[in-house]
Amino acid sequence: MTAPATATTALGTGATRTLEAFGDTLIPGERRYPGDLAIAGVVTGPGAVQAGLLQVLTSPQLPLGPWLPEIAALLDARALARAATHLILLPPGWPPFVGLPFGHRTDLVRGLFRPDEPDRPIWQTMALLVGLAFDTAAHLDTPAAIAAGHPGLAWLGFPAPDADGLWRFPDHSYGRALAALHPRTTPSGSPA
Repeated sequence: MTAPATATTALGTGATRTLEAFGDTLIPGERRYPGDLAIAGVVTGPGAVQAGLLQVLTSPQLPLGPWLPEIAALLDARALARAATHLILLPPGWPPFVGLPFGHRTDLVRGLFRPDEPDRPIWQTMALLVGLAFDTAAHLDTPAAIAAGHPGLAWLGFPAPDADGLWRFPDHSYGRALAALHPRTTPSGSPA
């Protein structure tokens, strides 16, 4: 799955690639095509980008869109500084963060979460959104995401709902019911 055209157009190709590379650093996936630098391809299987990271970041319900180009620019500035201090030759035509080798991306991102990092809340929020895209398919209706084979939910083994669209868990997590149902509990499970 690639970024929707509207997200790429609104962000610009460079910012899109930088944000994809950030997501791929936190939850790596396999490359979409040969020469894809935004996704480093350090693992097989889906990662944050394939799970819909760009759709989550650009969701109209999340008023983050206007800041995404600036967040990508901030990350690219950090990557450019790292490349200069570590004498890394960046590939032309790619944003600096995208051009960093995966190990350097990882080290840079690790540093963004240090307690003394002034922009730490930005990176914490971005990391949360990366996780939401992969772990919950936050941009999709859960039954529809499962039916479509959302890569994150499939990888996690998230169960499909029952035939009526509801989730029931006949096996209790502790191996036993923790309490008896209240006598006035309705058939739907709601308290009366």
